[in-house]
Amino acid sequence: MAKTYRDVAIEQMILTVKEAMSRTIDWWGELPAPMNESIDRFRVQLAAAIDSVDFVKRALDRPAPETP
Repeated sequence: MAKTYRDVAIEQMILTVKEAMSRTIDWWGELPAPMNESIDRFRVQLAAAIDSVDFVKRALDRPAPETP
């Protein structure tokens, strides 16, 4: 299934959060389980926030171009 702009936006925001957490604890391996659980909760909340604003949801639900 093709990715939407919504998927790409969420993915990029999650990567930013993971990088920030890694920098905070100065650890570049797998994050501790509690941090991963927090990231998973953030992902759900972020998706809900995007979906709660109708014009944002419509704009981001369009298919994103494939990237190599």
